[in-house]
Amino acid sequence: MPRMRRKSDLPSKTCAACGLPFTWRKKWERDWDNVKYCSDRCRRAKGGAGAV
Repeated sequence: MPRMRRKSDLPSKTCAACGLPFTWRKKWERDWDNVKYCSDRCRRAKGGAGAV
């Protein structure tokens, strides 16, 4: 059985809407290269720094 990874070992990105860092999630596994926003709320806001 594969060993668990520590959260600190997962890749991370900066949200395009709020500017906060977020880490990889299992549901983004196949589409990680295209993920730009940390949440649906930020995806809806799309843009202005500090929009959240």
